[in-house]
Amino acid sequence: MAVRHQLIRRPREDVWSVLSDRRAYAKWVAGTAASHGGDGEWPREGSTLRYDVRLGRWTMSGCTVVRQEERPSRLALEIYSGRLGSARVDIEIRPWGRDSLVIVDEHPLTGIGGSAHNAALDIVLHWRHRRMLNRLAEVVEGSDGAKPGGKPGSGPGTGPRSESRAANRADAGTGSGAEADAAYGDGPGRA
Repeated sequence: MAVRHQLIRRPREDVWSVLSDRRAYAKWVAGTAASHGGDGEWPREGSTLRYDVRLGRWTMSGCTVVRQEERPSRLALEIYSGRLGSARVDIEIRPWGRDSLVIVDEHPLTGIGGSAHNAALDIVLHWRHRRMLNRLAEVVEGSDGAKPGGKPGSGPGTGPRSESRAANRADAGTGSGAEADAAYGDGPGRA
């Protein structure tokens, strides 16, 4: 079972705003190089978006379908990845004081992922979710700078949380910010 959570320091309406932006999908979904097009009004049930994944010179295109939408608390997606099969990704957004607790639950449904689902695959999914949730937090927490009246210097990739992530990546050579958050006291007693 690949379930992971992330505290995002914004109200859940801000998280929902990013999740409901079809163009922002590639900014927070780990491994996605681009998101484009699709059918219906995203993220209404049955709406779709198309995405590309690139690994070196290899490119794969896929499609994401909204299976359930409970605005602003839950978005259930089915991700189709061609011959690799499909997966169910359930994103829950809970209010957590002034902040949001985002919980991602992903399970392969069809294809090689569905038939070969095991503990080793769950480890890979946990790693992917850590990256994805960190990216989602960076996009959501940095979104004030893009809004009219947003504070200068509060755009994407700014502030103490992003600085601690950048420091961690430089020290450890990884894309994860979780260790930096712990190392820099990025917890309940934050300013």
